[in-house]
Amino acid sequence: MIKKSNNWRHRLHEVIYEADTPSGKLFDLVLLIIIILSVVLVALESIDSFYNRYSYFLNISEWVITAIFTIEYIIRLIAVHKPIKYVFSFYGIIDLLSTLPKYLSLFLVGTQSLVALRALRLLRVFRILKMTRYVGESNILMKALISSRAKIGVFIFSVLVICIIFGTLMYLVESDESGFTSIPKSIYWCIVTLTTVGYGDIAPMTSIGQFIASVIMIMGYGIIAVPTGIVTVELTDQNKKIDLNTQACLHCMTSDHPDDSIFCYHCGKNLNDV
Repeated sequence: MIKKSNNWRHRLHEVIYEADTPSGKLFDLVLLIIIILSVVLVALESIDSFYNRYSYFLNISEWVITAIFTIEYIIRLIAVHKPIKYVFSFYGIIDLLSTLPKYLSLFLVGTQSLVALRALRLLRVFRILKMTRYVGESNILMKALISSRAKIGVFIFSVLVICIIFGTLMYLVESDESGFTSIPKSIYWCIVTLTTVGYGDIAPMTSIGQFIASVIMIMGYGIIAVPTGIVTVELTDQNKKIDLNTQACLHCMTSDHPDDSIFCYHCGKNLNDV
């Protein structure tokens, strides 16, 4: 009897947590559609004319979607041997935050809670983060970003140093009439110029200031390419690694195992343990 129960849990786990099986792909596709629909409804709800006209429909739709996400969350807890691992995982927290707002709105009544209710409604847009688990390439991109975090950190620190130096220099060169009234404001201008955003709220008036601004603008084009190159190299290294599948361990929920794996590389448990 215990074996049958475990087999049932194992099959459920394959459908919910793995995308290599036909049933798993179908489950992911249906959930993706519901997530997109939910985000679209939240966006439409922010349009006053649309909300005033279809408020009843929007409310019912939100309750239906919330019920589906609640059932999904409970099933995910049942399908793993250690539910606490899922509860405090990144995706577990996202799933919980995607489900709670509608329930919390039941306890926030009265005019004094209108601001909180608005915030809860906006929180639902974060359901879009639930999509990341269904896009395999996002895992590769995330690993590439994590692997290059030290290089990117050094790069950002270098850009900050450049902005401080040039910002201070512009404060000395330009006058208050030009908008460079303080060093922090001058650093702000340098960041806006270096990133090629160019709001135009502050502009140098002197010839020296315009020359320095030209140098910063040219530097900006070169600086933008640096983090792109760093991440691209890491992405190339990730793609060269051994092929991984979406199979997740029932015990520790670790995913991305090599195709021929029998045991989990994290906890050592049998991946097909029933």
